[in-house]
Amino acid sequence: MEEKKLLFVYNPHAGKELIKNKISEIIQIFSGAGYDVTIYPTRQQQDATQRILRDGEEYDLVVCSGGDGTLNEAVDGLMNLEDPPVCGYIPAGTVNDFASSLKIPKNMIRAAEMIVEGVPYSCDIGSFNGRYFTYFAGFGAFTEVSYDTPQAYKNLLGKMAYILEGMKRVPNIQSYHARVEHDGEVLEADFIFVMITNSHSVAGIKGFYGKKVKLNDGMFEVLLIKMPKNIMELQNIMNALLVKEQNEYMHFFRTDHIKFTSETTIPWTLDGEFGGDLKTAEIWNHNKALSIIVPV
Repeated sequence: MEEKKLLFVYNPHAGKELIKNKISEIIQIFSGAGYDVTIYPTRQQQDATQRILRDGEEYDLVVCSGGDGTLNEAVDGLMNLEDPPVCGYIPAGTVNDFASSLKIPKNMIRAAEMIVEGVPYSCDIGSFNGRYFTYFAGFGAFTEVSYDTPQAYKNLLGKMAYILEGMKRVPNIQSYHARVEHDGEVLEADFIFVMITNSHSVAGIKGFYGKKVKLNDGMFEVLLIKMPKNIMELQNIMNALLVKEQNEYMHFFRTDHIKFTSETTIPWTLDGEFGGDLKTAEIWNHNKALSIIVPV
């Protein structure tokens, strides 16, 4: 019987770099399940995307390990293949929102075992001006925190690093004027925060959308927050987010397609990484576009 081929792409610097001590055991799990394993440690940004684009179709299974940014790169590569193989994911980052949504174990060895024991799940994938992402696109207050927070802080403090970095920015919150089009509706306003998600949690915060979120329903959950009139109203918004409620400054809806247009450039975030300074952003949901292994 012909041996199955597995490409294992991992970020050696993700999280607290714990994967370096787990590589041998992870490879043994894959080999024991009958896979001929090729190992590839990433060296720079977009490295995972490029390697998967080049060789991905030669493999029966592509496994990536790292944080949400590494998964983003792997998914972008897989989605650009004509016939993408199934994807496995071993979370090794600071927060790992998407893994939590899919109930993928946080323990790396258990996640590797889950990959050989689990089942494929057809998951929605987003596209952002043609670039693919897994669970988050957004801009405004705190969205840049994930890619501006130094890795050393993330390693030491975990989720708290994001919160502390975000708190420093509250007095300087900036608004962005944008026109938003979705499902025949148009909304134009000054926004301090925008997120388009396909996840049960963002930045480790769970449950804002309740229990209705499905990762394969072809729909994004969208939250737009308009600029408040004063600091007291801003505090009311922060309190509403903490208790998972909405107020007059929040606009929440579900959609499979949304477009943003602005006269000035807006810095976007995709899956916790910088997504570009743009005046136009068009975002689509690709229903059940990629198979990712999840627990049985």
